[in-house]
Amino acid sequence: MPRVLVTGGAGFVGANLVRHLLGRGFDVRVLDDLSTGRLDYLDGLPVEVREGSITDAGAVRRAVRGSDAIVHLAAMSGVAPSVAHPGRDFAINVEGTFNVLDAARRASVGRVVFASSGAVLAAARPPLHEELAPRPLAPYGASKLYGEAILQAFSTYGIVGVGLRFSNVYGPFCAHKRSVVAEFVRRVLGGRPLVIYGDGRQTRDFLHVDDVVVAVERAIRARRSALFQLGTGRETSIVSLARLVARVAGVPLEVERRPPRPGEASRNYTDVSRAARGLRWRPRVALEEGLAGTLTWMREHRRPG
Repeated sequence: MPRVLVTGGAGFVGANLVRHLLGRGFDVRVLDDLSTGRLDYLDGLPVEVREGSITDAGAVRRAVRGSDAIVHLAAMSGVAPSVAHPGRDFAINVEGTFNVLDAARRASVGRVVFASSGAVLAAARPPLHEELAPRPLAPYGASKLYGEAILQAFSTYGIVGVGLRFSNVYGPFCAHKRSVVAEFVRRVLGGRPLVIYGDGRQTRDFLHVDDVVVAVERAIRARRSALFQLGTGRETSIVSLARLVARVAGVPLEVERRPPRPGEASRNYTDVSRAARGLRWRPRVALEEGLAGTLTWMREHRRPG
């Protein structure tokens, strides 16, 4: 079985991806510092877990040895945290990503899949696609742009590198996340108002994690380096999302308004034509269906208090 190292494999996307890859016959190793990821997300799975940070070059090199491919998910995620802590964003997302690629080079790993973000194009006019000039608005987007560039540069060493720009991903195993879907579901389950920053007319492209992991698996199998935008192509405002979450939960909509946050895009949705051609991939999970499943999972896995 091919061995895949998943950095950040105890996190949200990672926990879903590990399950998907195991079900497809891959041998999976995880590297995670457990700063946000949770070991209980991997309970009972036949997976090797190594605790360590991607900022520790030695730990990364040890984890990479013997791998046939790497899926690099580990990151400091989110626009707002990067604006508040740009130095930490740089250390994890820039230096950490270099450590992963350099370890791949040293160990002659042939394939690397990098989790990038639509934040690379935050100031661009949607629909977002791969031919647009990068226009990040925050350190987070800039750090992901670095990751795309270094991935491309390391093709010099024979590495097939595939960058996947995730849109706003949601789904099971998101209990620790501070993304808008996770926050809305958490608050609606707790009987609290949904917090909307600004006027709520800002839009996002919400992509279910089940669709993401299929794209990642196909990227692992890719024969040439490439960059793909992942999303649904559907534009949903934050106000509309709030209404939908309340409806799925079967509760009245209550909203708390707060000032807009710096560095966030006003509009965001994607054109996934290249992924459809290059990965033979299309998103399958409708937003209302995905939200219902996410709410059910979070309700069943709520921690006391």
